[in-house]
Amino acid sequence: MAPPAETYSRDEVRKHTTEDSLWCIIDSTVYDLTDFVDAHPGGESVLRQVAGQDATKAFYNLHRHEVLGKYADLAIGTVKGEKPQVITPKSGDLSAVPYAEPLWLSPPFKNPYYKDSHHRLQRALREFVDTHLVPEAQECETMGRHISQEMIDHMSRLGILHMRLGPGKHLHGVELLGGAVKGEEMASCGLLTTPEFDYFHDLIVAQELSRTMTRGFQDGNMAGMTIGLTAVLNFARDEAWKNKIASEVFSGKKKLCLAITEAFAGSDVAGLRTTAEKTPDGKHYIVNGTKKWITNGTWCDYFVTGVRTGNALSVLLIERGEGVETKAIKTSYSPAAGTSYITFDNVKVPVENLLGEENKGIHVILSNFNHERWTMTCSTVRTCRIIVEESLKWANQRIVFGKRLIDQPVIRQKLAKMIALVEANQSWLETITYQMCHMPYKQQAQHLAGPIGLLKMSATRAAHEIADEAVQIWGGRGLTQTGMGKHIEMFNRTYKFDAILGGAEEVLADLGVRQAMRNFPKAML
Repeated sequence: MAPPAETYSRDEVRKHTTEDSLWCIIDSTVYDLTDFVDAHPGGESVLRQVAGQDATKAFYNLHRHEVLGKYADLAIGTVKGEKPQVITPKSGDLSAVPYAEPLWLSPPFKNPYYKDSHHRLQRALREFVDTHLVPEAQECETMGRHISQEMIDHMSRLGILHMRLGPGKHLHGVELLGGAVKGEEMASCGLLTTPEFDYFHDLIVAQELSRTMTRGFQDGNMAGMTIGLTAVLNFARDEAWKNKIASEVFSGKKKLCLAITEAFAGSDVAGLRTTAEKTPDGKHYIVNGTKKWITNGTWCDYFVTGVRTGNALSVLLIERGEGVETKAIKTSYSPAAGTSYITFDNVKVPVENLLGEENKGIHVILSNFNHERWTMTCSTVRTCRIIVEESLKWANQRIVFGKRLIDQPVIRQKLAKMIALVEANQSWLETITYQMCHMPYKQQAQHLAGPIGLLKMSATRAAHEIADEAVQIWGGRGLTQTGMGKHIEMFNRTYKFDAILGGAEEVLADLGVRQAMRNFPKAML
């Protein structure tokens, strides 16, 4: 909102220094703080120190520019002959801060992977996230409230829920963000057809949605569907049944999550103890066991569940009902994630709910992990980038020992390290994403499990380094849940989730090397 048209000289402002009339200047805008003194969160003495003065330097040493938007009604005019110098970003805009956006969004840099449809989708999603998702995300994160049904319905109408699962037939006939990109297959060379919506569009969806910087809400925002519904789409044995489940979940009427992890078995999937035994008539499985740390489980209707059938593993879709009990688990991040402990007590499940083949569920579980881990990496890299952006802003405005932080060589070294880690992992992510665009699903499962595992490990190790450096740059503000450093505090508190969920760093590192060794040429021995 533009400041009032009235103008004042600096001499006029200097006259207003009493408790009955207290003015100051911030970025060439004149503010009347008379009635705000007692309500100022930092106490009245702070404002009295700048009465009648230009408080620009003092203000930006304590606050981000966006704070002024909350108090626009205090602005009474501008300084004669002067114009504000600080840019106020608009909703949906790209950031002008160097390295705040991936290079493909940063002119004059070029990138061979992204086409017009990718830019259209990014613009539409950025506008949606900034305008609609961020306000709800921040409220839910703070209050521990689950995502609203209204927001789920909104995302369903825009096709955002559908896009979360990547390319596929589930996008056919769905209008995606007002036509920003098409989900149907587009004519290509010869008899071949390729979808316009590819894994780079998928990458954009994951990265833009993570910009809310609300780690608990981020997982609460239908993450269970994102990592669980793919198993139904790819391994359901009855087409009509698959379409029914998918329709219910994509519409937002039913919620679904992935229930693999147990207290007895995390990354060690083969150690699952939940059992499924067939009834004598062969029409049902009776499921008994527990699951732990299940994202979204507290409110879900369907559970894509890893079970033991004899000496092997199978995967069942279990519907909430008699014998299914869920309890919330308190973790380091917000209850908005809906993290749960699940008990299955003699739950009767139709055999038609089997995903894939009986006793071959490990293939369902492992193939499902690739997209989950890749999606998590997309989000990790993007949140790391936001920490870099926030730290660059802070280093440019914070005055310490008479200098800006950015003028200190040790701070520039920290920022250089953070930037290099983000750009390296974004580049590797795009390389693997290109392979995903040119490999059938089965080939991805065969060749990309190792590289994706190594990439996820690299990204979460980078997050560890970036969180550590950021807190040192921000000092006490990096440990405070409100104010300018709130994103730093949240990131430092929650980055470890990505280092554990979907497979611990050490397990994924070992997976990557073991897969490489399977292809090691004997002639080199």
